[in-house]
Amino acid sequence: MSLLFALETEILKSHQRYSRDASVLSQKLDGLSPPNCVAPITDDPSEAMFHAKDILRTVIMIQAPHMIRDRKYHLRTYRQCMIGTEMVDWLMQYSTLVLTRIQAVGMWQALLEEGVIAHVCEEHPFRDKYLFYRFVDGRTDTMGTGGTGTGSTSSHVLPTPPTMELKHYEEELADVLKMLSQVGPDAIMRMILRKPSCERTPEDLEIIYEELLHIKALSHLSTMVKRELASVLMFESHTKKGTVLFRQGDEGKSWYIILKGSVNVSIYGKGIVCKLQEGDDFGKLALVNDAPRSATICLCEDNCHFLRDVEANTVRLNEHGQDVLVLEKMPTNVQAQDGSIQSHYKYSVMAGTPEKILEHLLETRMEKNESDDHFLESFLLTHVIFMPTKKLCPALMMHYEAISGAKDESHDIILSHKRRVIQFVQEWQSISGEEFLEDNTISAFLKELQHTLSSDSLAYPELKNDVSVIEHMMQARLSNNTMEPPKYSMKKRLTPNVILARKGSKENVIDESKFKRGSIKAADESIFRVYCADHSYCTLRVPMTTTVSQIINQAQEKLALGEDLVLCEVKSNGERILFRENDLGVVNSLTLNGRLFLAPREHLDAVTPLPEQDEILTGTASSLELVGSQELAYHMTVYDWELFTAVPEYELIYQVFGRYKFGKTTANLDLFLRRFNEVQYWVVTEILLTQNLSKRVHLLRKFIKLAS
Repeated sequence: MSLLFALETEILKSHQRYSRDASVLSQKLDGLSPPNCVAPITDDPSEAMFHAKDILRTVIMIQAPHMIRDRKYHLRTYRQCMIGTEMVDWLMQYSTLVLTRIQAVGMWQALLEEGVIAHVCEEHPFRDKYLFYRFVDGRTDTMGTGGTGTGSTSSHVLPTPPTMELKHYEEELADVLKMLSQVGPDAIMRMILRKPSCERTPEDLEIIYEELLHIKALSHLSTMVKRELASVLMFESHTKKGTVLFRQGDEGKSWYIILKGSVNVSIYGKGIVCKLQEGDDFGKLALVNDAPRSATICLCEDNCHFLRDVEANTVRLNEHGQDVLVLEKMPTNVQAQDGSIQSHYKYSVMAGTPEKILEHLLETRMEKNESDDHFLESFLLTHVIFMPTKKLCPALMMHYEAISGAKDESHDIILSHKRRVIQFVQEWQSISGEEFLEDNTISAFLKELQHTLSSDSLAYPELKNDVSVIEHMMQARLSNNTMEPPKYSMKKRLTPNVILARKGSKENVIDESKFKRGSIKAADESIFRVYCADHSYCTLRVPMTTTVSQIINQAQEKLALGEDLVLCEVKSNGERILFRENDLGVVNSLTLNGRLFLAPREHLDAVTPLPEQDEILTGTASSLELVGSQELAYHMTVYDWELFTAVPEYELIYQVFGRYKFGKTTANLDLFLRRFNEVQYWVVTEILLTQNLSKRVHLLRKFIKLAS
C-alpha cells in the first residue's frame, strides 16, 4: 500500500508540474493571457521564505495547535488547514509590528506567492475571509486536491515540536515577522495587479496609482493617464533566465515595464543591441504602428517581474536617435446617436521639437471642429516661449511650399495642405489680436504669403478666396498703424501717480464708463519724474519698452550725476527696491506711493522718501455718502473689467518668464495687478481718515455691502 500511495503521489505531482509548465508556456507565447492570481510567482521559494514557513508553522503548532486541523466544509474534509481570518487574528495578537489587518494579509500573501502556503483548492490568493489555507512541504511540492488532502506531506498530521524550544523559535519569529512586514506591501501590490480589471476596487486602484508615481517609465505621464493605467495594468512574472517574451516579427500585443530583473534586446544580424533594467519599458512601437515586433526580448536573469498593458499610452516619434514628438493617449467620452456614452481615445501632444509640434498641429488639428480641443489655441498663446515669430513664420512658409512640387499628390491633397496654413494664420490673427497686427515679422510673412497665394491661385482657382483673406489681414494692419490714437490715450501715458489720483476722484468714477479702454502699446510713451538724493528731479518721456539702463543714461545727462548709478524705487516707509539694468517697464510697476530715485551705488543710503510721500491725505467719505453702494459697485466693476480686458494674453507669459527676455512691456498687466492694492489701501485709508465714529461705522457698512 505504501508503494502504491507513493506512486499515486508522484503521478499527481508530475501532472501538476506539467499543468503549471504548460500554463507558463501558454502565457509566454500569448502575451494577452490573463495572469493566474493564485499560482506562485517563482518555481522554488527563496531560502528566507522557506525558513519563515518553518518558523511560523512551528510556533503555531506550539502556541495555537487548534489552528491547524482537519476541517469539514460542504461534505468535504480538508486536512491540516487553517482559516484566513484566524491567521490574520493570530499575527495581530502576536506581534506589535502588525498594526492593521491589511498589513497581516500582505505578510501571508508574500508567503503564498512564493508557494510555501496555498489555498486548499488553489482558487484564491490570501484573503481575510473564511477560506482554508495550509502550509506546503518541500521545495517543489504543490498542494494536493482538497477533498481528502492526499498528495501532499502537509495533508498528514504534523508532529508537535518540543515546548522547550519555544524560546528559540520565538526569537527566530521576530526576525521573520520583520522581514514579512517589509515585503508585505509589495505582495499586496502584486496581488492587486493579478486581479482582473473588473474586480479591482477603488482602494485597489489608489494603491496601484501610488506605486505608479515611482516608476521611471511613467514619470512623464499626466495624473489622469496614470489613474487610467491603474485599472488596466497587469502583473506578469517569468522564472527562468533565457525565457523569450516575444521574437522579432511577432505580432505586437503588449507593452511591458520592468519591475524587477533585466532583459536583452536583440535584432537579427546585429545581436544584442542593448540591455534594459528595472524601470525601463519596451514594446510600445508595435502597438502604435500596428507593426510586427522590431526586436527579440529575452530574460537576462531568473524571476523577472513586469507590468503589462495591451495598449501604448504614449507615442514617441524618433528621428536620428532623438525623440522629436511625444503624444499621450487621453480618454474621452463621446455621446452616440442613441444617447449612450461611448469611450474613445485621442492623442494629445505632450512634448516635442517646435517644428514637429507645428507639423503635427497642421496635419491633424486644422480641419477638425472639436469644441473641446484647445491644442491650437494653447500653441498660439504660448508659441513665443519656444517658437517666436522669427522661427514660426519661416516654418509656416516651408510647410506651405513643401508639397507644391510633389507630382504624385492629388489635387485635393495639395489644396488641403495649403489651406491648413491659411486657416492657421486666420486663427493666429483671431487669438493674438493687436500683437499679430503690430509685429513686423508677421507683416513680412503676410506679404510673402499673399504673393505666393496669388501665384498658386492660377493653378488652384479654389485659393482665390484665401487670397482675399490674406489681403484683408494686411489692410487691417495698415489701418491699425495709421489709426489716430483715442482721446484718452494720453491718460495712459502719464505717470501712474497721476492716473491713480484721477481714479480716486468722483468725476472719474462717474465718467469712466463713457469710454472703452484700449491696451497700452509698446510704442506708447510714459511721462515720469526721476529724483536725486537731494530731492531734485528731472522729467523724462520714454516709450514703454525702455530699459532701466536707458533711463539711467537719459537721467544722468539731465541731472549731471557721476558714474556707477543705480535706479531704485523708494517707498514711503524708506524701503528701497533696486532695478536691474535690463528691466523693462519699471514705471508701471511702481507701488502705490513709490518714487523713482537715481543715486550713486555707494551713496544709496542717503536716499530718503519725499515729504509728499508722508503726507496725510484728506478722506473722501463725504463724497462717498452721495453714491449708493450698488452704483459704486457697478462703476468699480466696469472699470476693473476694462482693465482686465485690456491685458493681452502674451503679457502673462512675459511676466512669468521675464519681460526682458522678450523685450516686451507688461504695462497693462501691471495696472491690473496694481488695482488690487489700490482698492485694498483705499478702503483702509478712508476708514482711518474718518474721525467721527458714527460716520466710520456707516462707511464700514457701505464697504461691507460693496464687497458683498
